[in-house]
Amino acid sequence: MACSDAQLSRFATRTVVDIVLGAMVMGTVGTMIGLLAGGGILPVAVGIGIALGVAVGIFGGRRFLISILVGTVLGGALAWALAGPEKISFGAGAGAAMGGFLGVQLSMLLDLWAERKRQAVSEDPRL
Repeated sequence: MACSDAQLSRFATRTVVDIVLGAMVMGTVGTMIGLLAGGGILPVAVGIGIALGVAVGIFGGRRFLISILVGTVLGGALAWALAGPEKISFGAGAGAAMGGFLGVQLSMLLDLWAERKRQAVSEDPRL
């Protein structure tokens, strides 16, 4: 089956958006880790974060990246509300970790649900 130019263009645009989103999200997480670690580790942590984000973006991990982003924002906001502005980075880091974990679990459940739905449709000729 051949792909049209419009389909290839849409695929390329989506991949580029995923890569940029991955670099931004994981670069931010790397920045938080670098700030907490101190001692000149910041550039290394940011570089590793961006590289991991690009890799996740290439493989199309949009749901995973969005769950990390939401976890980072909610964790930072909760830490700010409960402990003050000096603890935002701790809350953002913990929220990113929890968001990533929950994002992977949610993604697996959604994929499982979609597969069961496909099987039910293929087994029942009336659907």
